[in-house]
Amino acid sequence: MTTTVNPPAAPAGTSPGPAARRARRKAVLHWIAVHSLGIAAALFFVLPFVFVVLTSLMSDQQALTRDLTPNSWHFENYAKVLGTEGFLTWWKNSLLYAGLGTVLVVVSSTPVAYALAKFRFRGRHLSMLLVIAMMMLPPQVVIIPMYLFWAKQMDLSGSLWPLIIPLAFGDAFAIFLLRQFLLTIPDEYVEAARIDGCGEVRTLLRIVLPMAKPGIAAVALFQFFYCWNDYFGPQIYASENPAAWTLSYGLESFKGAHHTDWNLTMAATVLVMAPVILVFFFAQKAFVEGVTLTGVKG
Repeated sequence: MTTTVNPPAAPAGTSPGPAARRARRKAVLHWIAVHSLGIAAALFFVLPFVFVVLTSLMSDQQALTRDLTPNSWHFENYAKVLGTEGFLTWWKNSLLYAGLGTVLVVVSSTPVAYALAKFRFRGRHLSMLLVIAMMMLPPQVVIIPMYLFWAKQMDLSGSLWPLIIPLAFGDAFAIFLLRQFLLTIPDEYVEAARIDGCGEVRTLLRIVLPMAKPGIAAVALFQFFYCWNDYFGPQIYASENPAAWTLSYGLESFKGAHHTDWNLTMAATVLVMAPVILVFFFAQKAFVEGVTLTGVKG
């Protein structure tokens, strides 16, 4: 009978060997490298916003100096901006354009994306190529005939309706993004619903849409950001009517009227950026998930 003799354990308090020290040093350096790059990237994006916020709280004299922090905090700058004639109207117009435009794009693009993803019909690939071609078509190419139609034929110049109404007929990028996401939903769910007697509309509403919430959220955020920041469209159709200006276009007029009051200009900039930042902050999880899953299938 043989007995196994175990080597004596290292006494307590003994320093680790060279290999353990190298591994620990490597882990510490890795942690510092990863977090340093993350902190540097965060500062790269956050510091300009911090500068804008701090400048918006300065006096008009200090805003023209090299000071980085306010000597005294002037929160009344925001009240002055909100009290500027037309600013609240621009805010209302931006909410109307972005909110209604987002709803129309989601409602009109989802059925088209569902058909391209789950239906098998002749010309399906050609339809998808047309959607991709529309994505690559710059809006400046068709702006002249579109303006002549809305301004001369429909007499809607000086309003935001020429920008809102076309969104009721879908958007190429939204259709493409939703179609890519719907491809990740197994066809077995749709086929099971059809076997149970569900029509295509009921299948879309009861089966597909609850599973496509991340993709819909991503499309909605993209469209909301686009409409909120759109400068080209309001400049073309609404420039002649200040009552129809949006914040993106009105901010340029505000900057021209207060070109020496950088504190007020920065305060107006913060008020324009705040809704977008808040929306993304509360919806970033669904946004990232939707964008990530749209690239799973081609």
